[in-house]
Amino acid sequence: MKRKNLSLLGVACAAAVFAGQAHGNAVDEIKRLAALMEWKPGTVAADIGAGEGEYTFAAVERVGAAGKVYATEIDAKKLAELRGEVAKRKLGNVIVVESKEADTSLPTGCCDAIFLRRVYHHLTKPVEFDANLVRSLKPGGRLAIIDFAPRAGLDPVEGVPSNRGGHGIPQKIVIEELSAAGLQVEKIVNDWPGDSYCVLFAKK
Repeated sequence: MKRKNLSLLGVACAAAVFAGQAHGNAVDEIKRLAALMEWKPGTVAADIGAGEGEYTFAAVERVGAAGKVYATEIDAKKLAELRGEVAKRKLGNVIVVESKEADTSLPTGCCDAIFLRRVYHHLTKPVEFDANLVRSLKPGGRLAIIDFAPRAGLDPVEGVPSNRGGHGIPQKIVIEELSAAGLQVEKIVNDWPGDSYCVLFAKK
């Protein structure tokens, strides 16, 4: 498996691509995402490709003590750092999960909400991964894809499908792939922080 191709480091990718612009404020961005996805106290969410965990830790504040956040990663170093930070913060409702190239590794039907922040364009096996995203959602659950269109001057991501058109992914491709996986588009937000878009899907 080409681990470097699916590092799933959303935060790191954002910093590298946008030189800080897209990194933004995790608390503010999660507040907006939580409102869009209608999180409530007790919501079970998953941060796919959690990286350093900044958005995971912001998310757990939103779902409260009755809620839960899964933080998935494929990179061994990031996994160790995440587990260490979770232990340091004594967060019993954050579960760190080792993801795989084609699998979230999340339990079936575990989540009310799943989000991928600048991670989807790194997926090397999107069809298989999308099927696992759908499997991990509860009926009525929502999936948010935050990403950006391909742009000039960025190194290509090795191993991803050729229809990406460069580093990034067209919104149209995201919609086509996740619709084919069985999800329905619920809302599209084109003014997401960091010159990104957010597509919200629902599992019926």
